[in-house]
Amino acid sequence: MHTEQTLIRSILAQVRKAVRGKDQVLARVLLSILARGHILLEDIPGVGKTTMALAFSKALDLRCQRVQFTPDVMPSDLTGFSVYNQDRRGFEYHPGALMCNLFLADELNRATSRTQSALLEAMEEGQVTVDGVSRPVPQPFVVMATQNPVGAAGTQPLPDSQLDRFTIRLSLGYPSRQAEFDMVRDRQMGNPLHQVQQAVDHTGLEALRRAVDQVYVSDDVLSYLLELIDATRKNPHIVQGASPRATLALTHISQAMALASDRDYVIPEDIQALFYDVIAHRLLYAPQAAQTAQGQRELLAQLMQGVKAPRLR
Repeated sequence: MHTEQTLIRSILAQVRKAVRGKDQVLARVLLSILARGHILLEDIPGVGKTTMALAFSKALDLRCQRVQFTPDVMPSDLTGFSVYNQDRRGFEYHPGALMCNLFLADELNRATSRTQSALLEAMEEGQVTVDGVSRPVPQPFVVMATQNPVGAAGTQPLPDSQLDRFTIRLSLGYPSRQAEFDMVRDRQMGNPLHQVQQAVDHTGLEALRRAVDQVYVSDDVLSYLLELIDATRKNPHIVQGASPRATLALTHISQAMALASDRDYVIPEDIQALFYDVIAHRLLYAPQAAQTAQGQRELLAQLMQGVKAPRLR
């Protein structure tokens, strides 16, 4: 256990060289990667979302592809396409941007619905289909998508089916004054991304993921998690509750948090700490419910207070 925790700290130490003052967000991004999940970053432009993604790609030795989404980005730009080769007298596949380890979907909610949907198969099944032929994406495969807040110029909401495939939704927010001061000083000495070094290779990352799979979840803790999920389905302020996919995501990322905390078992506090970030973006709220992020956070906090956590022996 100590070896895994040391490796996790080493990865985060490298990423912190490029992203200042956002330790909790960085930790949760890494937890999602260890849980084989995908990450949605919702924030205003210019707060470091892209820098963070590139820093993780370097620290984890992931081949990164970035697409800046606009309405004219086509599905084939992501999945690839086939072109007839005169010399070989046959069609030849040209890989798209999804053929990488870490796919950075920048401003995903500026793309058309058709292009957004092209991500779904890769996120859920780990493959793309072009001209009736399915091709696996490289492993490990992580989608890190950024979106501007709904209502910003040129944006449209992501469909529910796509939101549900993101393990976690996070927001970087503005940096503290000290963090912004340090960021400016760092930039004066060069690009801090150049200081980020590889902390683990693909084999090491897969070993960490297998260690997450082995973290124990007791019947009492699992029952507590399921009661929380069920509460979202029965709350009058929530029209559409959390899906079974959300149950699996919360379970797996809670196992990752336990591993990062040097434990081989999940405790209720792991679930409580991650509940909002993993669940809130998957729910549809009633019109009379608070529609702001703060209102949704308060609603889910009240929901958690109504479910009694087990006392572990």
